[in-house]
Amino acid sequence: MKTFNISVKVLLSSIFIMLISNLPVNAQEADTTGIEFTEITAASPDIVSKTTAVHAAATTKSGAIKTTAKQTSLWGIFITGFVGGLAAILMPCIFPMLPLTVSFFTKGSEKGKAFGRAALYGIFIILIYVVLGLLVTVLFGADALNSLSTNGIFNFFFFLMLVAFAISFLGAFELTLPSSWVNKMDANSDKGGIAGLFFMAGTLALVSFSCTGPIIGTLLVQAATSGALLGPATGMFGFSLALAIPFVLFALFPSALSALPKSGGWLNSVKVVLGFLELAFALKFLSNVDLAYHWEWFDREVFLALWIIIFALMGIYLLGKLRFAHDSPVAFISVPRLLMAVVVLSFSVYMIPGLWGAPLKSVSAFLPPMDTQDFDLYTPTLIPGNAGANQNATASSGPHKYADLFHAPLKLDAFFDYDEGMAYAKEVNKPVLIDFTGHACVNCRKMEANVWPDKEVYQLISQKYVLIQLYVDDKTELAGGDVITTTAGKVLNTIGKKWSDLQASKFNANSQPFYVLLNPNTAELLAAPQGADYEATNYISFLNTGLKAMQ
Repeated sequence: MKTFNISVKVLLSSIFIMLISNLPVNAQEADTTGIEFTEITAASPDIVSKTTAVHAAATTKSGAIKTTAKQTSLWGIFITGFVGGLAAILMPCIFPMLPLTVSFFTKGSEKGKAFGRAALYGIFIILIYVVLGLLVTVLFGADALNSLSTNGIFNFFFFLMLVAFAISFLGAFELTLPSSWVNKMDANSDKGGIAGLFFMAGTLALVSFSCTGPIIGTLLVQAATSGALLGPATGMFGFSLALAIPFVLFALFPSALSALPKSGGWLNSVKVVLGFLELAFALKFLSNVDLAYHWEWFDREVFLALWIIIFALMGIYLLGKLRFAHDSPVAFISVPRLLMAVVVLSFSVYMIPGLWGAPLKSVSAFLPPMDTQDFDLYTPTLIPGNAGANQNATASSGPHKYADLFHAPLKLDAFFDYDEGMAYAKEVNKPVLIDFTGHACVNCRKMEANVWPDKEVYQLISQKYVLIQLYVDDKTELAGGDVITTTAGKVLNTIGKKWSDLQASKFNANSQPFYVLLNPNTAELLAAPQGADYEATNYISFLNTGLKAMQ
């Protein structure tokens, strides 16, 4: 029972943080690599000069949004890393080392001295992992980290890497470092003093790599693709802090070691459950590639079907009906393990209606857009009256540019080209809602699934505004006449680069989602731009502010 009291907390935290909660760790930033932020005056004749006051307000507001997003993202990365560190403690490579390592500190030492040595040992653990995180930033560079979230090759590589990590956790093989590294580090750990403690911490990092490697790899992938410069180092700090705390605390209170559950087959069960989670998480990276390159084979229902099967198998495993090579026989099912199985199987059942279009708001941020759903019974219910109730909202006289590549959420009548949308808005004299979005943007999907379906929000967008959706991470090559060359000679040759440059140069922002309300006649801001806000009342207030300013 003690065993599962500990594992329940960590496993459920992992499930809910990774799959149900939408940590801003995945907040997307535009792929601005190789782009000079300049005005696109030649390609955007409708843009006129803003007044100094309005432009200053926009710059200040968008800058604040960008700074807040960065800070929130770092906090999300830290929390994710900390949870990963807690999960790593329960790995078979680390948990049995707790009493052995702590007894080394406390044996023949005074309590204060033992605590001091353990604290130094913990500091060295943190130092080693934080340096690892900093190395990722140094090796890739800030610009490269910023572009990883939208790069198809990297996303596909991350998908394969996470699948390999999952297979490792499921017991097919173990990731190990060369034994010569471990032996050399272990030999140096026999030295006394501070140097010996440092090499002891290094030995822990090397010996436990087969268990912590997949967790660290997943964390570094998340942190690197967040776009935050210090993301990898922050993630590693959270991970190592959680890893170091038990060693220090048990050195301070060695009698508490007797309360720890004994090592056994349950440790491998923790690995297997995390393996299932790794496998589910990997599919998000494959979905990013599919959307950015318009493969159109990894649709929402395919994604959901895989998740339903993965979590159903996890629940069956927790019930002891599925065993892997390194598992011990399950003689009986304890109550905590049964409760975990109920939670996981309930989550699988919860996702089943999504195959017919249910919004699944709790996980909508991770799913492909609703417009990729082949069989959708949900979206038609959002349209007031009949499907034709909003025909007079933003209907154009002809087909929209890029309509063969993009589909607006909730069947809204959206434009996907800035100039075309502005021209039509001027013609019908309606304000413009520009949605700077992205295929890999989880917060964009959450806004579209949780806020836009609100009855009043939907009516405002569909009837009172001209919606322009600009995808800043799309990889489609522009036609020759649409390619833009900046004054510095940089070529904006894809749809994503063009709209990313527009967002950065006009509004001094590069995070998504980013909502801008414009007067089509003057191209002036109708309200301060804003990012993701999951309170529908706040978003309604934002849209109404634009309508009043337009009048």
